[in-house]
Amino acid sequence: MSTILDAPEAPGIDALIAARLRREREARGWSIADLAAASGVSRAMISKVERAEASPTASLLGRLSGALHLTVSTLLARAEADAGPARIARAAAQPLWTDPATGYRRRAVSPPGAEPELVEVELPPGARVAYTAGSFAFLRGQVVWVLAGRLTVEEGTEEALLGPGDSLAFDLAAPKGHAFRNPSAVRPCRYLVALHRR
Repeated sequence: MSTILDAPEAPGIDALIAARLRREREARGWSIADLAAASGVSRAMISKVERAEASPTASLLGRLSGALHLTVSTLLARAEADAGPARIARAAAQPLWTDPATGYRRRAVSPPGAEPELVEVELPPGARVAYTAGSFAFLRGQVVWVLAGRLTVEEGTEEALLGPGDSLAFDLAAPKGHAFRNPSAVRPCRYLVALHRR
């Protein structure tokens, strides 16, 4: 009888993001100044993120990943995969990242590198997180499924209000990107996102 092994204990998500961002930048032969020019993020902030001295916001990650021609999800998935291979993602070891600007919490539910990639998100009351169209350029498909609360999904000029159990397949060609907004002033919204990479 065989045993499906777990991954060894991994470093924290901020350290994984820092190391992965540096690797992606260096793989392109870019200096911090090159990434700053391509992303519009200051050299000082990039340096702090790469040293794991600052936790990047969702918006900042969107700008950095877009400059690297990656989606935020791909950048985070690669960072999470750096923790080591595993076919089981134990709940206690699933990487959890919190956007310091909005309180948006992202948990990588699926094992690193699994397809589709499953991400659980908790969006605080009144919070809104926006992503540019470039953040989705490398996805083949994306579906959101609301688990609790209500979620407004903005795609360009269109909006969809989703409640518990509702799901939405994204229009990845929306030219102005997407935003997730919790319309409640008191209740958090929890939802699952399934991502299919190209």
